[in-house]
Amino acid sequence: MSKFFFKPTFIFFMLITAISANAQNPIVQTLYTADPAPMVFNDTLFIYTSHDEDDAPSNGYLMRDYRLFTTTDMVNFTDHGSPLRTGDITWSVMDASAAQCIEKDGKFYWYFSSMNKDVPGVSVGVAVANTPYGPFKDALGKALVTNNMTNYAKHSWDDLDPSVFIDDDGQAYLFWGNGACYWAKLNQDMISLDGEIQHLDIKDQKAFAGRFTEAPWIYKRNKLYYLVYAAQFPEYISYSTAKKITGPWKAGGVVMPTQKGSNTNHAGIIDYKGNSYFFYHNDALPGGHSYNRSIAVEQFEYKKDGSLPTLNMTDGIVKAVGTLDPYKRVEAETIAFSKGVKAEENKARGVFITAIHNGDYIKLRDVNFGNQSPQQFSATVSSRYNGGTIEIYADEPKGKPIGTLKVPYTGEWENWKEITTPVEAITGVHDIYFVFKGKEPQLLFNFDYWRFLK
Repeated sequence: MSKFFFKPTFIFFMLITAISANAQNPIVQTLYTADPAPMVFNDTLFIYTSHDEDDAPSNGYLMRDYRLFTTTDMVNFTDHGSPLRTGDITWSVMDASAAQCIEKDGKFYWYFSSMNKDVPGVSVGVAVANTPYGPFKDALGKALVTNNMTNYAKHSWDDLDPSVFIDDDGQAYLFWGNGACYWAKLNQDMISLDGEIQHLDIKDQKAFAGRFTEAPWIYKRNKLYYLVYAAQFPEYISYSTAKKITGPWKAGGVVMPTQKGSNTNHAGIIDYKGNSYFFYHNDALPGGHSYNRSIAVEQFEYKKDGSLPTLNMTDGIVKAVGTLDPYKRVEAETIAFSKGVKAEENKARGVFITAIHNGDYIKLRDVNFGNQSPQQFSATVSSRYNGGTIEIYADEPKGKPIGTLKVPYTGEWENWKEITTPVEAITGVHDIYFVFKGKEPQLLFNFDYWRFLK
């Protein structure tokens, strides 16, 4: 575990406070994320993302692993750490570009793109797991699609950004491309191609509105196929439709125009609990830029003819589709919005919250206490220094807290203790804030999980 952490500047605090006043977006604030790929399984929404390292330069990517987040209410998102790292891919050269996961016959197949040390340029690989949480293992020990297979774009980045789709008849398709758009059938084993690689004519203005750049996202709704993609540069999101997955494709127009400061965007669209959601990325977090990006989400409705509306980047989801149960164990990395804190992962503990300093906070939305008030609040924490306090507020972080938990010195960061404190009476559904207090400027404590006790 790291002993020292980057302390954000005063400007960082001012910016994040301004963002968080009414914000849900970006939906992850504890690290930089990009290329969201949503998947629904067993009533849970999984969001697989790439991960921009904090110390990425302002003119280049630094991406070495993927991340996974889940939600059941669309307002609180749980960090499950990294189910796949490029260090575990023998043919990869440290580059973890866009990816998408899909389930078939009880197994989960994750198609990812990474720089290939054996064949010049980026390649598409496939990893497999028995659960959507992973860990995922390279299925082939080599790439599924390499640059020498595709001869249309003739540049090292054309095998980028895979998107996978299984049609109603069980046939799976893989789409991908940068500066070109390729597709191929997948065999029933999901780890080999069935037939030749095909390519779409991206210069056909009747098929593609604007220049197709990268990031295809393929799906089907009401017998209509949708191909959503990033166009031009700096990028906006556009789309095309077809009555058959083999085409012909018809240009549909712009879904999200170029906004904010990121040169790239990458969309993922999915229906969940009766609503339609559009995931994307931008540079909205403090310190963000084209290589330090953050995922966000917008709720939308299709037009009557099935066409997609034009969406703008907003503060995010207003209405939840569920509530959070505070009487079950809740991971500290389950967050609606936060200021200052970071998520860290190790083998012994999994994911936990760290880099906690005076004035930082975590917000949770739509916490349902029911008709019976809790009596106590419990948190599992550790501190190598002087500890601090967790002040618990309902609905807004001011006034009198409903409880204050004192975090003691526990000896070492690995010495975790469960601490409890009484709380004031509270019932019904509320937003809850955990506000962290302690001595400046040192790290206060680490935070693993919590619950309220009746």
